[in-house]
Amino acid sequence: MELENEFQEQHDQIRTLLKEKNGILLAHNYMRDEIQEIADFQGDSLYLCRQAAETDAHIIVFCGVHFMAESAAVLCPDKKVLLPNMQAGCPMADMITGDQLRKKKEELGGMPIVAYVNTTADVKAESDICCTSANVVRVVDSVANEKGVFMVPDMNLAKFTQTQTETKIEYWKGFCPTHQLLQGEDVRAMKKTHPEAQFMAHPECRPEVLELADHICSTGGMYSYARESDHNEFIVATEMGILYRLRKENPGKRFHLASHDLICPNMKVNTLDDVIEVLTEDKNAITVPEEIRIKAKQALDRMLAIPRD
Repeated sequence: MELENEFQEQHDQIRTLLKEKNGILLAHNYMRDEIQEIADFQGDSLYLCRQAAETDAHIIVFCGVHFMAESAAVLCPDKKVLLPNMQAGCPMADMITGDQLRKKKEELGGMPIVAYVNTTADVKAESDICCTSANVVRVVDSVANEKGVFMVPDMNLAKFTQTQTETKIEYWKGFCPTHQLLQGEDVRAMKKTHPEAQFMAHPECRPEVLELADHICSTGGMYSYARESDHNEFIVATEMGILYRLRKENPGKRFHLASHDLICPNMKVNTLDDVIEVLTEDKNAITVPEEIRIKAKQALDRMLAIPRD
């Protein structure tokens, strides 16, 4: 599935600018379709973290939200990382600060801190290791001590992880507002409408939603599951941006969003014009103070050292 030529002029301009400036374009799975179409690398948080760490480009244009571009800046201090739109924040990441985590650590008595990548660099710097929804179980089990682990900031991811491991997990009570909107009754209605469909859910969803799922996984896992499955119809419980690639890679299969509310307004503020503007004007560079960057990089490096599936 290729997008129509309405974006061709902008795509050509972006490709020219990237070539001139030795830049690459990274796009998260929740980006607008026309951004995913032009990206050099498109995927979930873990994949994009690895690409940021391995690239030889001088400039990284990160089409995502602030914490993602910040993670790229942490991993690549010798690169310039540009965020197309500075309004692209993450409400879940904003639900905990470095100061709040520092105070919480005083109560935990040495319990390891596992920070979801959906956190600020300051929070990562106060954590022992980072995780994504794709590697969370392996990460938790790799650092747990006799006290267990403490996960920040997503309580739904923590609750799901607890069902997959014997490690004791305590957690911060944050959540993704977009995934939190989806309720069990929404899913049951969709299942009634599409009784033959497999239901794929992201672990940021409520436990009541995950209980109804045929498969629980990261966005990257959803691509693999849909591609390899013998089923031809799926209900999808994550942000709507994932539908673009699912449909492109599986033209003979049908995909239904579990709810029309599964739209992240923060992701969607990024546009092709924003990409052109930051490349043309060399603006919106994301930087991290060195003392925070070094500590945050340690937490990210420990995650990246976890063996891949």
